[in-house]
Amino acid sequence: MLGKSGRARRGLLNLAHGPVETPVFMPVGTQGSVKTVRNSDLLDDGWQIILGNTYHLYLRPGSSVIEEAGGLHSFMSWQGNILTDSGGFQLFSLSQLRKRSEDGYQFQSHIDGSSHILTPEKVINLQRTFGSDVMMILDECLEQPSDYNRTEESLNLTLRWAERARKIHQEKEQAMFCIVQGGAFPDLRKKAALTLSEMDFDGYAIGGVSVGEPRKLMMKAVKSCIDFLPENKPRYLMGVGKPEDLVDFVAVGVDMFDCVVPTRNARGGSFFVPGGHINIRNARFRNDYRPIQPGCRCYSCRTYTRSYIRHLFNSKEWLAPILATLHNLHYFSVLMEKIRISIDERHFTSWRKDWYSRRKSFNPEVF
Repeated sequence: MLGKSGRARRGLLNLAHGPVETPVFMPVGTQGSVKTVRNSDLLDDGWQIILGNTYHLYLRPGSSVIEEAGGLHSFMSWQGNILTDSGGFQLFSLSQLRKRSEDGYQFQSHIDGSSHILTPEKVINLQRTFGSDVMMILDECLEQPSDYNRTEESLNLTLRWAERARKIHQEKEQAMFCIVQGGAFPDLRKKAALTLSEMDFDGYAIGGVSVGEPRKLMMKAVKSCIDFLPENKPRYLMGVGKPEDLVDFVAVGVDMFDCVVPTRNARGGSFFVPGGHINIRNARFRNDYRPIQPGCRCYSCRTYTRSYIRHLFNSKEWLAPILATLHNLHYFSVLMEKIRISIDERHFTSWRKDWYSRRKSFNPEVF
């Protein structure tokens, strides 16, 4: 850790494919590609790490294809770092197609119905084959709300799976992160944090949030465990990434985030701008020849007008989501840079207050 401003932390992750400055947001490239953008666009925008998914890559194209290509970096021609999620959340979402046991998950592929099993050991071995810079362990993600007994039983299984994964991990070039579960129960979250800390992982993720629960409960889950995680290890809040989430959870000590929000919203014509977001399909942009965000240095804003991009969306042109994604990812990149600078300069709290003040006065109808 390089410094703090309040509880907000500034750090540097030294990974196999280069350093990663934290706090960091990771664009989601589930199947080996961040949707609608090229790798060169990501590098030009300064992204140091992206996220892939073990479950999806295992099913398609398959680990043998990736191994023969020389690993995931070579396969997708990406020069930066890659964190691969274990697939626990994807298996959680396939409630009708999977069965959980002490060994792991038995499931049917959502692609062709074929039968598979993922164990804590297999998940790590797959990520070794991929050459992931950060590997995530297998965990069980529960639907919310779940009662105390069901949550405790699930957590104990996740902790046993974590111990199995930790035992087979010896390589120093690939970092391994564990996942804190425990649902909405602070004592279980604390238990998970303390138990996993004793196993000495390279990083600590907080999972099982942003699965439909109110934001207040999400914050409660994070606050109930984050102080029991090692001070000198990265803390990763999984699947969370609205701009206000990044600002608020950095404020309580989170270092890493991932979410599909910037890319998914882009494909729907929603552009993030200072203070909030606008929907470019709105009729008022028909004759608006300004850039999406005046002063923005992304390719879309330097090159095209609101009127033209609205026309592309309404005409269902493929260029439309590309331009929107380029802008939204740039917005997130700049936001994280401003957060890091405010921590470096020890005024994150006042910066956050000003940021919320601008949001309060934002009117999308006149932006």
